[in-house]
Amino acid sequence: MTQRIRSKIARGSGELAILSLLAEQPLYGFEIAKQIGARTGGALKFTLASLYPLLYDMEKRGWVEGRWQANSAGRDRRYYRLTPGGRRQLAPLRAEWRTFFQALDSLAGVSHA
Repeated sequence: MTQRIRSKIARGSGELAILSLLAEQPLYGFEIAKQIGARTGGALKFTLASLYPLLYDMEKRGWVEGRWQANSAGRDRRYYRLTPGGRRQLAPLRAEWRTFFQALDSLAGVSHA
């Protein structure tokens, strides 16, 4: 069973998680949250209340673009896609997280925990 990561730790990973998923395909908010949970075995979970402020902020910065799409099964959905600016942010963000994990490992030996 995968241990869930506390929200204080997980909160900072939201941008990387969202950009990584949207680099593959456009998704709507609920699907983003669902895929983060599924791909991390439930270790990372974002509620819609915590996810949408991240999406809105990334949209303001020009990293993602949201567009409404009609949904014949119910309410319309706002699909988000990665913009060229967001794509440019992804590699440096990955490198920053890689450096963070290496530093944490050097300090606390987390890769052997």
